[in-house]
Amino acid sequence: TDQQRNVDEALRPILDGFRWLGIDWDEGPEVGGPYQPYYQSQRGDRYQQAVEQLLASGAAYRDFATTDEVQAERSAAEAEKRPFVYSRRWMAEDDAAAERFAAEGRQAVVRLKMPRDGTCRFNDHVRGEVEFPWSNEQDHVVQRADGTCLYHLASVVDDYDFKITHVIRAVEHLSNTPRQIFIAQALGYPLPEYAHLPYVAEPGSSNKLSKRKLDKYLKNKDFDSLYQQGRGVAERIGLAVAAETFNPVIVDFYREVGFLPSAIINYLLLLGWSLDDKTEDFTRDEMIRAFSLERVNKSPASFDVAKLVAFQARHMATFPIKQKVAMALPYLQQAGLVTSPPPCEIGPRITAVVEAAGDRIKLASDILGFDEFFVADEALAYDDAAVEKRIRKPERAAGLLREYREELAALPDPFDAPSLDAHLHAFVASRELKIGDIIHAIRVAVTGKGVGVGMFDALAILGRTSCVARLDRALNLAAN
Repeated sequence: TDQQRNVDEALRPILDGFRWLGIDWDEGPEVGGPYQPYYQSQRGDRYQQAVEQLLASGAAYRDFATTDEVQAERSAAEAEKRPFVYSRRWMAEDDAAAERFAAEGRQAVVRLKMPRDGTCRFNDHVRGEVEFPWSNEQDHVVQRADGTCLYHLASVVDDYDFKITHVIRAVEHLSNTPRQIFIAQALGYPLPEYAHLPYVAEPGSSNKLSKRKLDKYLKNKDFDSLYQQGRGVAERIGLAVAAETFNPVIVDFYREVGFLPSAIINYLLLLGWSLDDKTEDFTRDEMIRAFSLERVNKSPASFDVAKLVAFQARHMATFPIKQKVAMALPYLQQAGLVTSPPPCEIGPRITAVVEAAGDRIKLASDILGFDEFFVADEALAYDDAAVEKRIRKPERAAGLLREYREELAALPDPFDAPSLDAHLHAFVASRELKIGDIIHAIRVAVTGKGVGVGMFDALAILGRTSCVARLDRALNLAAN
């Protein structure tokens, strides 16, 4: 009901986030249904009807107090160390009083006339029997002076009009329930059933996770690692990121970085619920079949980045290679490593890299860590430290690389991993060497890096021409 939020740029990320996660709805915004409209901005007349009904029944009143006058009463109560109870001094008890206040230039809000004695009791599917003394409640505003209605009234009217049977929401709304029950009963509505779920807590804490505390969370090693990985991906693909939106507390971060929606949903499900305290991996359909409110936890669970990444890795492992390739391709294109549309030969190369990388590809964007297979030979970047350690520093490395380069150039087909493996073993045996005396130098020479996929897989994927060209480049670098 906050009109500033009622703009597409605020609403779109919410709906898109639900869609991406696979949380679809049968009725509501963009889908339609028998009780539309579903946007609160389009239901003002309906809320006004409810306001008039509350006023007519005496469950609400027009209040002409200024903000400063109400605050003065609140401050006085605090100074006297007593609970704040609004005096209703500026309540218009009849039309004449309303006209008198209006003549003074005052504007009216509509407040609930809450009970001040007794107890509000209701059953919650997660919390059990819940009680709130009515004396804890203030005379909450349900309509501003400009005529717009606030959340508590709008949500109660919406739930009734849309035939909502269960209100399932975060535990932060538990304290809102008494005023909403009061509104519903005053309007003659049947009460829905309630279930208040635990919130997601900060890493290593019981405090609620918040998108506004990023700096604090970056002190957590795993959280910082994920964030830096995300920023690295964003930089590679040319994605402009803003601190307020590119944040591991926000769904869009995971979409941009290449997480699977199924992994996110699976992990979040188990933060507040369990089936049998041992089953962890669920498909979407299995979640739907297994979920029940009775097994929802009361206590919040901490957001554990390492565990989320583990869920992602397990879910990714279930995908066929063809699907992983399809997910990886857009990242290569956005990074400028593959043209759009991609050339015919690129599909087999991506497939070969994904197969060779195996479980190193945990996220779709992890393909960017294997850029050595997608850059031109002359554009390959070399890790200076790796060149120094593996090629320049070892006494015989450069000489052995020259010999290996000559044999590799003349090696008969097939130029595949098994043949390359057999050749290198024969190469070192003939010189009474160990594989370790040269294999690391070869890796750095052809990939520019000290670590990566299996060495023989890398050679086979690159092909003879590229391997020879890169060996020449590495030898020139070592000489200089």
